[in-house]
Amino acid sequence: MSTEAKDTAAAAAAADQEATATNEQKRSPSDFLKAVLGRPVNVRLNTGTDYRGVLACLDGYMNIAMEQTEEYVDGQLKSKYGDCFIRGNNVMYISSQKR
Repeated sequence: MSTEAKDTAAAAAAADQEATATNEQKRSPSDFLKAVLGRPVNVRLNTGTDYRGVLACLDGYMNIAMEQTEEYVDGQLKSKYGDCFIRGNNVMYISSQKR
């Protein structure tokens, strides 16, 4: 095998290794949602209202069911709910919350 072919093969192997490492580091939104299922989350609605509680389940439309939920408007606690259902088209984002 020529030196040029060896260099090309080595470069290809290095690129494969780098691509594998990069893919392992990337997380999709779906991976994030699976990871926070059953954990405390903060859900921000398009109106700016926040709901903090335990993520019970969600579907492909981003409809969300939460438990032990607290409603915050302008940073102030307004209400507490045992269970809460949020329609997905109202959700701006979901973030994880420290326990």
